[in-house]
Amino acid sequence: MGFTYLTIIHKIVLWTLLFILALFIFFSFKQKDKRLILPMIFSSFLVVGTLTVFSLFVLDKYTKKAKLLRVTHKRILLNESITISGIVKNVGKFKIGKCKLEVKIASNPMAGKNLSGSAVFNPKASISEMFSNKENGKKSFVKKEFYIAYDLDPGVWQPFSVSMKFPPYLKNPYLKYKLYCH
Repeated sequence: MGFTYLTIIHKIVLWTLLFILALFIFFSFKQKDKRLILPMIFSSFLVVGTLTVFSLFVLDKYTKKAKLLRVTHKRILLNESITISGIVKNVGKFKIGKCKLEVKIASNPMAGKNLSGSAVFNPKASISEMFSNKENGKKSFVKKEFYIAYDLDPGVWQPFSVSMKFPPYLKNPYLKYKLYCH
């Protein structure tokens, strides 16, 4: 559970990069100056390792696709929390290991009716004040991540429900969802 599945495309890319690494190491040993062999092998591992990490992230982004459907949220005033529920569906052609939902609740300063320029832009006096929120140390947003689905086959959907604390001090709050699958 929670295993990242490698598609056939991932395996082809990994074998290609392994072959390139072997070529780099082979050409490193063919070097006439023996002092350069070790630095060349190290740089080969560094370059191919970096390419491997980036290519796996890119391949995951374009092969593991999922969608959020019928997302609803309910605020529970009794314990100041919010429950978010819906369906996550694998819309790609490959199996997905796990999906993470990132939920962000933030104040919406642009939703005010009597909004003036000073409400949007409030200059700070010093650098330390620029990075601090003086309103009782309260943040203007709350962000939390949840794993909502595991082992999704292509075309399969799975219901989810998550709950998190709702900060009552936020003014005109809005919810934002992001889904990450790999």
